[in-house]
Amino acid sequence: MRIMQEMSLMEKLNILSDAAKYDVACTSSGSNRRGDGKGIGNTVNAGICHSFSADGRCISLLKILFTNECIYDCKYCQNRRSNDVPRASFTPDEVCRLTIEFYRRNYIEGLFLSSGIIQNPNVTMGLLYQTIYKLRTQYHFQGYIHVKAIPGADPELIRLTGFLADRMSINLELPTAEGLSHLAPNKHRKTILTPMRQIQNGISVSKQEVALYRHAPEFVPAGQSTQMIIGATPEHDYEILSVAESLYRKFDLKRVFYSAFVKVNEDKDLPALQGGPPLLREHRLYQADWLLRFYGFEAGELLSEKNPDFNLFLDPKADWALRHLEQFPVEVNCASYEELLRVPGIGVKSARRIVQARRSSRLEYQHLKKIGVVLKRAIYFITCNGRQMYPLRIEENFITRQLLGIRENLPFEKDGVTYQQLSLFDDRNFGYDGKQLVQPESAWRGAVG
Repeated sequence: MRIMQEMSLMEKLNILSDAAKYDVACTSSGSNRRGDGKGIGNTVNAGICHSFSADGRCISLLKILFTNECIYDCKYCQNRRSNDVPRASFTPDEVCRLTIEFYRRNYIEGLFLSSGIIQNPNVTMGLLYQTIYKLRTQYHFQGYIHVKAIPGADPELIRLTGFLADRMSINLELPTAEGLSHLAPNKHRKTILTPMRQIQNGISVSKQEVALYRHAPEFVPAGQSTQMIIGATPEHDYEILSVAESLYRKFDLKRVFYSAFVKVNEDKDLPALQGGPPLLREHRLYQADWLLRFYGFEAGELLSEKNPDFNLFLDPKADWALRHLEQFPVEVNCASYEELLRVPGIGVKSARRIVQARRSSRLEYQHLKKIGVVLKRAIYFITCNGRQMYPLRIEENFITRQLLGIRENLPFEKDGVTYQQLSLFDDRNFGYDGKQLVQPESAWRGAVG
């Protein structure tokens, strides 16, 4: 550990903003609190941290650690105790100054504040509380604040911080307790889940009080979230998604974030990652997470013990549809909203538009395109007024090839056969019937789209 003395504020900022880059648990604010005219800043539902607001603006936040000093020695963490890296710590006033100066220059609209554990959880949580308290009361900042709750800290410190922050999060770190004890021996699952439950209960009580008393203070109005590292331990996607589903149901989380494991330390207990960080796997988990939260799917529908990992070539929704072709095609003019949500190429907005539009008229394929349906994916799973857009076979291998773009076939509506341009290297065994080249049926069946 190298503790650098007498650093400038800019030097600290460079170190502690870089140290925060592996924490992905920040996104749109999710709360709606307007400024009262006496301070600066405000929070809107639109979003923070390189997100797009309802009016099209791209907005961001200042994302830093309060300190990268840490008493823990988690094997996957860049800031672990045993690493020889430059160390720095802000003071509460320095964080406030940075936030205000960045806001005044229109660089940010909010703050994401996390921290390593300095001395013990209580000291760390106390410093975070002091920072947020000063920012709200002395600097009169009314913008978005997302702060990390420190597991093991005094519940009263977490409660007080919750009345000042918009969102709080506690990192689950790893999907299972076994993985946590193996790679982060100083951390315990119970210590993490206890403050998570406290925040959940505090949010529930706060909502009841606000409903009764208009000016009652709100506790974590934007809800809580968590983060899991993916690929550092050998869990399958089914286990990870089941954990996320359980967290949504039991703790009312707003969001579970998945962070592809990046190997920043050399340790015999860490995987080699020959192909680099599992970014595609992370992407599939985010897609599946979206299906859990907005499309009515359950983890057991998408994966199982016999099929524990996602298809890396197909997104989870398309993969599910191909495994349940008995439920398709769906007639868009009479299918329920829930049935429409399960069609690849139809999202939440387009499903709502379909339900609304068909009240006044029967829909055709040209209407679906204007509504926002991705027809190049949906045409294999829907009918309009009892007919397909093209004569297509509802068959798993055929649809899979089309979705993967293996063949670019042109639909031919008269005989149901599709054709493709041949290259010089196609082996087709053509014959000649005296008038033209003829391909045997056994050969052209393989080219049918």
